[in-house]
Amino acid sequence: MSVQRVAAVDCGTNSLRLLVADVDTATGTLRDVERTMRVVRLGQGVDATGAFAPEALARTFAAVDEAADACRRHGVAPGAVRFVATSASRDVSNREEFAAGVRTRLGVDPEVVSGDEEARLSFTGATGELSGTGRAPFLVVDLGGGSTEFVLGEREPLAALSVDVGSVRLTERHLRSDPPTAEEVAAARADVLAALRDVERAVPLARTRTLVGVAGTTTTITAAALDLRAYEPGVLHGARLPLAQVLAACERLIGAPRAERAAMPFLHPGRVDVIAAGALAWRTVLEHLAQVAGVTEVVTSEHDLLDGTALSAAQRVVAGGSGV
Repeated sequence: MSVQRVAAVDCGTNSLRLLVADVDTATGTLRDVERTMRVVRLGQGVDATGAFAPEALARTFAAVDEAADACRRHGVAPGAVRFVATSASRDVSNREEFAAGVRTRLGVDPEVVSGDEEARLSFTGATGELSGTGRAPFLVVDLGGGSTEFVLGEREPLAALSVDVGSVRLTERHLRSDPPTAEEVAAARADVLAALRDVERAVPLARTRTLVGVAGTTTTITAAALDLRAYEPGVLHGARLPLAQVLAACERLIGAPRAERAAMPFLHPGRVDVIAAGALAWRTVLEHLAQVAGVTEVVTSEHDLLDGTALSAAQRVVAGGSGV
């Protein structure tokens, strides 16, 4: 058995996540060594200003320092680290300042991946364990802070699109009241529906047989649907819930005042201000898929872009640093 220890870092609009894992390159399976998440809100104000805020960079670099410490502790060489940056990092004016800060701390350049590459990595990470438990085609939906990826595929992605809809972006654009007003909810929903029209032109959503939700927004909503007393990844991973149960959880999160959301034991403090927008987006997506594909249940996966990135990092090491 050929096992390669690697590290993957996913720096998104809202959070920075690290996975140190041992990857069996023969079977494509991985074993977690350490998995962490820090809410850094890198995308703070980006939609309005087009640049990373100094305080957002400071929070992010502190999390990168922690990731570098973990890589040293676990003996991961820089050549076995892959750092991907997603939606918020694609179009900012001070991207090089961000890149230099990561390079100095971690010894690798952040890769600002395209929406298509983000979608491919998410699909690989999310569906690796599902081939024997669900019907293909799978639709993987990665609802992030700044963007959402829709990927339809069987063993490999067949069609994908990334759209600029996410929990942070919708919150900053529309949700200013506590709780959101009906007018604010309607405006945010209109953004999601417009994005879904774009998705429909690129991804045949009607072919969906198994819907898989990944990333922090959807796993948190699943925790709400299960009324967990704490965020429990082992319970959430692979959870298969009726659509109605998930939609009810979305309604609860959208309508709850901030103080009520903050008291929810499964909800990370860094998601308190943006989960209503995330729930609104997820509700809109679920209702649309029920209509066009007859979806009646949702599978939640704790494995996603981060896992796909770790697998690709191992493939790169085996290939001698040539790309995947």
